[in-house]
Amino acid sequence: MGAEFKNVRCWNLGFILIVIEGTMYVGFVTSNIYNRLFTKVLNNGDVFVFPVGLIHFQLSVGKTNALAFVSLSSHPGVITTTKANFGSNPLNNPDVLIKAFLVDKNVVNYL
Repeated sequence: MGAEFKNVRCWNLGFILIVIEGTMYVGFVTSNIYNRLFTKVLNNGDVFVFPVGLIHFQLSVGKTNALAFVSLSSHPGVITTTKANFGSNPLNNPDVLIKAFLVDKNVVNYL
């Protein structure tokens, strides 16, 4: 694991996601001591901006598969992942963690 990324600025774009069809649950976790979770449910035409260097996720949650386009930044960042994923405030949706890490719900609850 790399060192925690500390230099996050609002104008420093990580990437933009545009939902073309379907519904997506998206979010990111800050890398400061608070590990704050920010989430949003997106529908057709919605746009979401992910700050550079933060743990993030996208999950199709509609009745059909979602389609989205992304534009990536050329300035990647690195943070430690354990606290950001399993210690966020508020806690991340267990279904996201189960799918992302391919673990049982009991493992997510334990962590």
